[in-house]
Amino acid sequence: MSGAEKATSTFDFDGEPTPFQPGQTLGGALMAAGISSWRTTRTGGEPRGLFCGIGVCFDCLVTVDGVRTQRACLVPACAGQDVRSTDPAAPLEEGA
Repeated sequence: MSGAEKATSTFDFDGEPTPFQPGQTLGGALMAAGISSWRTTRTGGEPRGLFCGIGVCFDCLVTVDGVRTQRACLVPACAGQDVRSTDPAAPLEEGA
């Protein structure tokens, strides 16, 4: 591998392998993969993804390894993670 190439790993996003670079957040990796929206608003169904990118808002929520309402802009991407788009209108499961 040349110095210009970077090793990539993948996590699963809604069941599909999604590549990421070392040091990327889930949000950064999703955007780099061309996925700019992964949830909708409770009212109106407006698409949401990264907005502030620094953890202040809650537009980029995802479920990571079964833990809901994780901010994709703050969670480091790791190989093998199961990341799911979050439907904020869906009822929380017992114990979630």
